[in-house]
Amino acid sequence: MLAREKTHMVHVGDVAIGGGAPVVVQSMTNTPTTDVEATLSQVARLRDAGCDVIRVAVPTRKAVAPFGVICAASPIPVIADVHFDHQIAIDAIRHGAAGVRINPGNIGSLERVDRVAEAAGEAGVPIRIGVNAGSLDPEVASRADLDLPERLAASAVGFVAHLEGQGFSDVVVSAKAHDVPTTIKAYELLSREIPQVPLHLGVTEAGTMLQGTVKSAVGLGTLLSEGIGDTLRVSLTADPEQEVRVGWEIISSLGLRRRGPELVSCPTCGRTQVGLIPIAEEVGRALEGIDAPITVAVMGCVVNGPGEASGADIGVACGKGEGVIFRKGKVERTVPEDQIASALLEEIRAGL
Repeated sequence: MLAREKTHMVHVGDVAIGGGAPVVVQSMTNTPTTDVEATLSQVARLRDAGCDVIRVAVPTRKAVAPFGVICAASPIPVIADVHFDHQIAIDAIRHGAAGVRINPGNIGSLERVDRVAEAAGEAGVPIRIGVNAGSLDPEVASRADLDLPERLAASAVGFVAHLEGQGFSDVVVSAKAHDVPTTIKAYELLSREIPQVPLHLGVTEAGTMLQGTVKSAVGLGTLLSEGIGDTLRVSLTADPEQEVRVGWEIISSLGLRRRGPELVSCPTCGRTQVGLIPIAEEVGRALEGIDAPITVAVMGCVVNGPGEASGADIGVACGKGEGVIFRKGKVERTVPEDQIASALLEEIRAGL
């Protein structure tokens, strides 16, 4: 069995996490929670992009009531993200949160964690225990015999053990770092030490679009390929919709879940005799609005072009100033270079 198949299943609203359920894609709103209209508008866009579960910050007690309105109107389950004030977490649960994310290292005390767990148990919602390097269990943070991944894992394991000792096991755990090797090692340790607990993956503070995508793909992709991880958020200094798109690309590339088309396109070389890059980019932009799990190949020369194009649902193999359009392995037509993108899109729409 894979590690993710051994974890127990929790439910965030109607979304299952763990226990072999499909890997769940999450993101977080970046609108003011007190601006209900703007937040719900962003949630709707994220849902359309493929977000399964959304996290919303509840930074102050004044934000609790608007948060409740968001929960009631959201098209996907909403997790309350709470730091420092345990009463906000309790109030958010009572206002309809489908889950709550806390860091026991900054919530004040284990007694306060217990009060949050009591409210979560009464409401039947899970808690995500999120630890990071800046807010570890103080006793663990001071241990010089442990490296950072070990301190992250030990801190999370200790909090889980405490909650389970209190009779609360509806828990998901994350142990994020901005450093990819640290993140990988921490999650590998968690998977061994608390194999029953679903893991939320992420490389925190990963950076802007390019750097953050690369770091997340390497870190999360490594763990997922090892069978570790039940849910994920790609953390980018970018529009949250991009986090969702990158998350789906990661799990799709590993064959874990598929949403929308896959674009197969060659890197170009000196044999390419058409302007392939703008053609592929145009096709890629058009595919963003399509949900069907089709494969589209845009190939630039005769070396791999005919094989890849004929193996895709829809494809083109380009020659000198023209392209041969394939559908399900059969040649449909040959078109000049300036019609390649539009011809491909016509074939795609015709097949949907």
